Amino acid sequence: MEGFGWYTYEVVKRLVKNHPEHHFILFFDRPFDKQFIFGNNVTPVVLNPPARHPILFILWFEFAVYRALKKYKADVFFSPDGYLSLRSKIPQIATIHDINFEHFPKDIPFVPRLYLRHFFYKFAKKAVKIITVSQTSKLDIADTYSVSPDKIEVAWNGVSDIFTPINENEKQEVKDKYTNGKSYFLFVGSLHPRKNLSRLIQAFEIFRKDNSDFDLVIVGEEMWSSNKLDSTEKEAIHFTGHLSLEDLSKVMASASVFTFIPYFEGFGLPLVEAMKAGVPILAGNLSCLPEVAGDAAVYCNPLDINDITLKMRALVKDEDLQTILIKNGIERSKLFSWDNSATIVWKEISQFL
Repeated sequence: MEGFGWYTYEVVKRLVKNHPEHHFILFFDRPFDKQFIFGNNVTPVVLNPPARHPILFILWFEFAVYRALKKYKADVFFSPDGYLSLRSKIPQIATIHDINFEHFPKDIPFVPRLYLRHFFYKFAKKAVKIITVSQTSKLDIADTYSVSPDKIEVAWNGVSDIFTPINENEKQEVKDKYTNGKSYFLFVGSLHPRKNLSRLIQAFEIFRKDNSDFDLVIVGEEMWSSNKLDSTEKEAIHFTGHLSLEDLSKVMASASVFTFIPYFEGFGLPLVEAMKAGVPILAGNLSCLPEVAGDAAVYCNPLDINDITLKMRALVKDEDLQTILIKNGIERSKLFSWDNSATIVWKEISQFL
């Protein structure tokens, strides 16, 4: 799962387990794994059609979800990824993580772009409450959609306890598996244009001209088929695709530097995972990244390849700086808790019960 998926899993699991006195109806658009049925107080419901295209989104939310909310006499509808049923009259709470499509529409294929830009304004107006994952996103949603800031609550994402520092022997095993034993920079996330991987790769190519002992590992799957990445350093760049959480935690903890330089982001969950794993961070200085990473990162201009390269060089050469960032990151990661996230979400839901 990517960020939205983990958010849904971690928050909904806690809502169900922390409130056994309430009954939860979970809507799925396909056959589900039993691991997502978090308690006896859950009714799982599969609604058709599978929502895998903007036209199907409309059918799913405006007909299937609308009818199911009436059938099960729901008191409130909580959407962990912001999509709502405009026809339904029950109170609806939306978590809108970010609205990148409003600012960088060309990063998204034409049909999804039309859907998102047409409907999310309506969803923001329809929601009785909006939850988002950073103060940066709150201000952006309020300004872009002319929504009162009082309608928007911020609940930072949490981080799994599986992310933790590991010993040197374990790190070497990971390096042997993924980079033929070499130290590496790491990126984690969907291969979406706004993640700025093309500039990261270009900066890495320059960096590697006098630092051939480092490779680059990229973890994640392509989000849109139109996103193409290429490099002159193919032997030094390793695309892993999706990794299990356990494998990801070890790959994260074994990195020399975690590099995360998107030019737009709603939160940036991998930043917190890197902090908790004891890895120094190179982050972009735009959108919410400074809010999340704080003093646990060195920042660069994500639109300036030379600046990215300069900061990469500085980080690998300065061991004292690495030590400071690791210490700061481990301490800062304590601020991010899924328990806190779920508590804030429940506070908003409970007002309508």
